[in-house]
Amino acid sequence: MPARWIALTGPTASGKTAAALAIAARFPVEIISVDSALVYRGMDIGTAKPSSAELAAVPHHLIDIRDPLRAYSAAEFVADATRLIDDIAARGKLPLLVGGTMLYLKALQDGLDDMPAADPAVRANLLAEAGTKGWPALHAELATVDAVTAARLAPNDSQRISRALEVFRLTGQPLAFFQQKNATKKIASNAHPASTGALISLEPEDRAWLHQRIAQRFDAMLAGGFLDEVSALRARGDLHADLPSMRCVGYRQAWEFLDAHEARGLDGSSPMTELRDKGIAATRQLAKRQITWLRAMPERRKVACDGPDVLQQVLDFVAENT
Repeated sequence: MPARWIALTGPTASGKTAAALAIAARFPVEIISVDSALVYRGMDIGTAKPSSAELAAVPHHLIDIRDPLRAYSAAEFVADATRLIDDIAARGKLPLLVGGTMLYLKALQDGLDDMPAADPAVRANLLAEAGTKGWPALHAELATVDAVTAARLAPNDSQRISRALEVFRLTGQPLAFFQQKNATKKIASNAHPASTGALISLEPEDRAWLHQRIAQRFDAMLAGGFLDEVSALRARGDLHADLPSMRCVGYRQAWEFLDAHEARGLDGSSPMTELRDKGIAATRQLAKRQITWLRAMPERRKVACDGPDVLQQVLDFVAENT
């Protein structure tokens, strides 16, 4: 039975955009972005957003749909992607999901859990507490109410600590409670048409190959004006470092770099070695997390992105599943 949609995923810098454009040149597709950073307007360089020419070559969806001041959730992605899959299929085209935000992809495949929606008041209180006590103190608090989640989080992982404490304060239950409930829903979710897709993943055999590409891409971002892009976002005056948009890899490091320079009274001509090193290290960590997610998806077709005939293998996979 043909797949209702094809998902092309893999760690950052693995060549997903080039592979997606190769598919689009051969098959009648529309691309649905599966990237939590590409949704934001004004964040182009640091997200490696497709160029104007690439966007014009094939219809793209879920890119530039949200101001950086507003968060975009996995639940919103599932709703948007499900609607788009239906719309694209109705036009007689193949929905091609492309990106590396594994939480989005997993939510589309397995369904969402019953965790409560974000509560702005609770989040504001947690942010205020963190400003006073620090995230390690909130991490210690989390350990007393949700030891399982706390054990897998770093003491300064503000986004995940905040969410885990938010869930507990709203429901009195740890994250694991909702994750276990979600596991029982997976079979029912797989019966939904939106979940009947085929997954192909670009993954390196040699991690050093990926690390080199990450470094080259970050250098290209810096040369292309990435720091100016972040400076312009800061100059708006309504954004801050704890927003999900500004916690994206690269943007967080650039924001902290600019904070440090302002505190020291340094100008923009100062060396950017520290930013480069931290940005590359953070991107490597992102890639490592993405690969860990992928290893938990046994249904995927793995293609060595550092091997021969990558594009042909991808095209063959699409042909087999359509």
